[in-house]
Amino acid sequence: MFRLIAAATTIALSASLAHAGEVRVQVVDVDGHPVADAVVSLSPVDKAPRAVHAVTRNVDQKAQTFIPYVTALHPGDSVVFRNSDDIDHQVYSVSDIARFEFVLDTGESSKPLKVDKTGVAAVGCNIHDRMLTYLYVTKDPDVVVTDAKGEARMEGVPAGHYTAHAWHPQLRPAITLPIQDVMVGADGGSVRFIVAPLLPDPRTAMDHMSMGS
Repeated sequence: MFRLIAAATTIALSASLAHAGEVRVQVVDVDGHPVADAVVSLSPVDKAPRAVHAVTRNVDQKAQTFIPYVTALHPGDSVVFRNSDDIDHQVYSVSDIARFEFVLDTGESSKPLKVDKTGVAAVGCNIHDRMLTYLYVTKDPDVVVTDAKGEARMEGVPAGHYTAHAWHPQLRPAITLPIQDVMVGADGGSVRFIVAPLLPDPRTAMDHMSMGS
C-alpha cells in the first residue's frame, strides 16, 4: 500500500512539474525606467495556494546599509540579520507583524527571527537613522523582488489563472496597489507592471539631511 501511495504521489508531482513554467517579471515607471526592489507575487484564482517549504533569509549590514533593501517571505519563514560593519548596530521594528529590538556587535548575527503574519515590516537601526529595510510577508507561493534592471523570474509556476500583485516601499500611501490578471501556460508567461512615480528614497533623504546639518 505504501508503495502505491508513493508511486501515486510521484506521478502527481511529475504531472504538476510538467505543467509548470517560468514567469518573467518586469516593473518600470511611467517613463520606462526600471524599478528595482519591487515585490511581485501571484495569487491563484482557480485553485488553493500550494504549500511552500519554510526557508531562512539573510539580511546583512554593510557600509551602514541593509542588504537587501527588500526581502520577500512567507509565513513560517525566518530572517537572520548580520552585522558586517566595524561598528555596532541596533536593529529594531515596531511593525504590526514583527516587533523586536537587539544590538549586533561587529561580525555578529542574530538568531533566526520567525515571521508568522502577512504584511510589511519596516526595519531600522536605532543608532543610524538612514538605515532601512523591509520584510514583505505574503501567503502567495510565487513571489519575487526585482533586480537593478527591474526584472525577476519565477520558476516552476503551475499553469493556471492568477492575480499578480505589485508593491514597492516608495509607492505613495494613498495609491491603489497595482494588480493584473495573468494566465500561466505550460510554457510559462510574463508580467509587466508600470507603476506611478515613487516617493524619494528615504535612505537618500537621510543622507542629505545629515550633510545639511
